[in-house]
Amino acid sequence: MRRRLIPWAAAALLLAGCGNQEARLPNRANFTAALNGFLALRGHVCLGKYRWPITVDAGSQAPDARQMPVLERIGLVTGKDDGTRREYALTAEGEKHFLHVPVVIRTATRRLTYPADLCAATLALDRLVGWDPPRTRDGRSATSLLFTYRITPAPWARAPQVLQAFPLLARAIEGEGTAQLRLGVHLARDGWIADELDDQPSQ
Repeated sequence: MRRRLIPWAAAALLLAGCGNQEARLPNRANFTAALNGFLALRGHVCLGKYRWPITVDAGSQAPDARQMPVLERIGLVTGKDDGTRREYALTAEGEKHFLHVPVVIRTATRRLTYPADLCAATLALDRLVGWDPPRTRDGRSATSLLFTYRITPAPWARAPQVLQAFPLLARAIEGEGTAQLRLGVHLARDGWIADELDDQPSQ
């Protein structure tokens, strides 16, 4: 009985190895799978409100001074005056949109990862436009993918006052199907994965 099982076990291992190698190829199917996997986990359009409560000083010209009253009017936050400041906290409705999913912010000199953000829409893949030839970077094969997206905003996110207060959100909605985004990916043991999925919260 054992002699009959050994060839089947070997064949199963061989097939598993072949499947793994197929997933590692730099082709449209594998890059599409990497994009879909990333967008399912991190495909959110968020507002950059990482920490609550948020306090706004009287007379402030900061973005929060314009944006928080809008969020209060649509019921996502509630405000309370404290001397010359107004403190805003999420309502129960606002908490529904405060997603505890890492948000990666990159600048020319640093990279920050926040553990949560207030989000207004979700993205899905529209079309993989293309990719750069894979190159070895930091000891691993890597490339970047260019794609267009579909967007599903929360009902409140289409309100004119919200779009005016959050121009990046308005731009994301307007760019559905035409704006091109770029995502860095690298080759892992089981296939291609987005670079950001290696990041851990640091703030």
